[in-house]
Amino acid sequence: MSKKGCLVIISGFSGAGKGTVVRELTTRYDNYALSISATTRAPRQGEENGREYFFKTREEFEELIRQDALYEYAQYVSNFYGTPKAYVQQQLDAGKDVILEIEVQGALNVKAKNPEALLLFVTPPSAQELKRRLIGRGTETLEVINERMARASEEALLMDRYDYLIINDKLEECTETIHQLVQREHLRMSANLDMVEKIKKELEEMKGE
Repeated sequence: MSKKGCLVIISGFSGAGKGTVVRELTTRYDNYALSISATTRAPRQGEENGREYFFKTREEFEELIRQDALYEYAQYVSNFYGTPKAYVQQQLDAGKDVILEIEVQGALNVKAKNPEALLLFVTPPSAQELKRRLIGRGTETLEVINERMARASEEALLMDRYDYLIINDKLEECTETIHQLVQREHLRMSANLDMVEKIKKELEEMKGE
């Protein structure tokens, strides 16, 4: 089985419960590492550099862009956010399965730079259920909820670019489905070429015995 980790990119509509699924994965299994984003925003109280985010100055972030050291980046309001390649690669080389929870366009950008990545889209079983969950949060106005539903409609146009569609109806089943898909990735022939060569060499050496 492949010893190198798998890059798992998880996207989903706002309200789909992908954050809850990711927390469940990292709590239940010890081989997952969360990708940590770099950002130019200031740390909030209780946040630590290298734990919640890699906090960068604008100059430092622009240098990462120039060096092509980010899988993707975007600007929200006046701050930049991006995914550092070095941290992800370090975790993968250590055998960790790295989870990158990210919006659709960023996910496709990462996939373009890392074709071996596993692309998963998490969704409730229906649009009605999605709206029910957003309303159930009780934290947003109806106007904001309608904006999120409109955004979901846009994101749905790119769902078929993902490798697998994960229905988040029951949390435990959803979590286990994702875990099993990740384990299956470790069995891909392309992830085990070293083992293939080892076995071929051993068989060749045994011919003369």
